[in-house]
Amino acid sequence: MAVAEKAPRRVVNVKAAEAPWYRRWLPLLGIAIIVLYCLAPFYWMLVSALRRPTDQFENTIIPTTWSLDNFTDVFKPGTGFGRGLLNSLIVAGTVTILTLLIGLVAAYTLARLDFKFKNVVLAIIITTSMFPGISLVIPLKKLFSDIDWINTYQAMIVPSLSFALPLAVWNLTAFFRQMPRELEQAAMVDGCTPAQAFRKIILPLAAPGVFTTAIITFIAAWNEFLIALSMVNKKEIQTANVIISQFTGTSGRDQPFGSQMAAGVIVTIPLVIAVLIFQRRIVAGLTAGGVK
Repeated sequence: MAVAEKAPRRVVNVKAAEAPWYRRWLPLLGIAIIVLYCLAPFYWMLVSALRRPTDQFENTIIPTTWSLDNFTDVFKPGTGFGRGLLNSLIVAGTVTILTLLIGLVAAYTLARLDFKFKNVVLAIIITTSMFPGISLVIPLKKLFSDIDWINTYQAMIVPSLSFALPLAVWNLTAFFRQMPRELEQAAMVDGCTPAQAFRKIILPLAAPGVFTTAIITFIAAWNEFLIALSMVNKKEIQTANVIISQFTGTSGRDQPFGSQMAAGVIVTIPLVIAVLIFQRRIVAGLTAGGVK
């Protein structure tokens, strides 16, 4: 005689149903406050850029009269802002590519090879990124003057690389350590060399961590200001951030807040687009290893 199966009972979370309203809404309120706090400066920069130059000291939340004059002023002949954007892209792109090429090899080596004082090496690597940039300006300027690197791209790329590479190696080393060694061993059993196993097996699986490191490195190099200001005084090589700081008003003495705000919006747009495009990979890279 067949025994009728009992229907699965529906489990109701009584505590969640009986939770007071403020416990459900307070976390959302906190998130909203954080979002507003982070977006408020960008919103005010955008609003200030859309005001007329004659209305730049208004304090209204929305411009009384909308205008694109500040954006057109940014790209007027003689400002050099367009060339500055290209220089920023060259410097940030080169720093990101070199950081990934060197950082991937160094991080994979530190994650897989066992040797004495490996943790000491990692500590030294991360310590090198903690030096304040202002303390290195004078030694770097003296060094670059001696080797004739002033007013060159490498005078901006090499210092940015030295700041970005330690953090990239540290992040990628932690990421590679979470990946089991059996992946490479299985690939080598199938006939792959260690280099092929790294290129064909490990790198595709490490894509979230690599994308996260690349975006963080690119943003840091794109926003770099101190080294670019100190090492380059030729307008044809200056980055966009330096050129923005050197904007002058119509009389040469007034502060062009509107143009600077418009240039700030333009400089921020590539970063926003990059984060929106790769947001899933960034989140996956940041949360990798959180759940096994």
